[in-house]
Amino acid sequence: MKKQIKNTIIIIATLGILSVSSFSITYKIAEKMDKQTFNQNTQKETTKLSEQNSDNKALENKVVTTETSKTLKLSEITLSSTGNSIIGWDSKISYNGSLTQVLEKYDKDYSYIYKNVADIFKEDDITTTNLETTFTNATLKTGKTPMFKAPPTYAKALNIGNIEAVNLSNNHTKDYLDKGFQDTKNALKTENINFFGEGEKWVTEVKGNKLGFLGYQAYTYDNAFMSKLKEDIASLKSENCTVIINFHWGTEGASTPNNAQKNLAHYAIDNGADLIIGHHPNAIQGIEKYKGKIIAYSLGNFIYGNNKNFTDKDTFILQTNFKFENNKLKSYGIKIIPCSISSVSNANDYCPTPLEGTKKTAFLTRLNKLSTNLDFKLEDDFFYIDVNNN
Repeated sequence: MKKQIKNTIIIIATLGILSVSSFSITYKIAEKMDKQTFNQNTQKETTKLSEQNSDNKALENKVVTTETSKTLKLSEITLSSTGNSIIGWDSKISYNGSLTQVLEKYDKDYSYIYKNVADIFKEDDITTTNLETTFTNATLKTGKTPMFKAPPTYAKALNIGNIEAVNLSNNHTKDYLDKGFQDTKNALKTENINFFGEGEKWVTEVKGNKLGFLGYQAYTYDNAFMSKLKEDIASLKSENCTVIINFHWGTEGASTPNNAQKNLAHYAIDNGADLIIGHHPNAIQGIEKYKGKIIAYSLGNFIYGNNKNFTDKDTFILQTNFKFENNKLKSYGIKIIPCSISSVSNANDYCPTPLEGTKKTAFLTRLNKLSTNLDFKLEDDFFYIDVNNN
């Protein structure tokens, strides 16, 4: 009986131990599973947080980039400027070798005149020239000589040549009195050519930036003219314009500017002008840097329709590349494209043509010698000036 009780006790104890062990094992397995689940969940949360942080950082960078682009808008405008374009002739000029005869050889194809430079003008944003002729059929004229005119259809040459605007302030723009002047403006309007000078200003906007153009005959100056010039510049500046002034000035045949040219150019820049373009002397003159701005005293003739073989055929295209930050002019570069008024050397064929090789080199050497106050060399590549550091 005792033995039987003893065996029963042993069996009960064994079952108890097995139950405890089973519970312990089950607990440990459950604990392990909970830890794995916890670790997995923790890892998922960590990954999620990491991804959120990454997204936040990307968003933050995007905002910074967006904000930066908002505060720094960069743009640029390229302007090509040329000298005297006499797309006309005096009534006394003979037919043989004249502009009329040359164009008739080409069936009056007006693209002939600018054909060798039209691609240059097509690539820029704006091209201007000094239109030193009238487009009119009027017969009443001034008593001076010579006097230049061509039929109004000749204005087509400007449009085909990719010229956007012309200066009208010069000593031939009213050769055929007010009738000829009005006819000229009407012919330009027909061809969608803008104009400035003689009381007209031209303001245009390119890529959000405003350029304002003024033109004057400026052989001498007085207090009334200086006051008007200052007011005109201030008016354009109030419109947030970069101001380009064309002065028809200087002494015919002179290769250096006179004191009136220098004083007027400096005065204009002192009062806010950004670029000075000069013409009239029928010869090129040097370029000057003054207070961080450029003065081109004379670009010479570009098209000379009244002379069958002009002696000095040198001319050039001045290209100016304006750089803006948030529509404010920060710097600009200038580039020289040496040209001849003719595509042949033994005559004037009324077709301005870029120079190449030794002729191009000789031209640049000549222009550099004529220029003053430059801290760089004039070349056929842009040299930039920071307009705020001068």
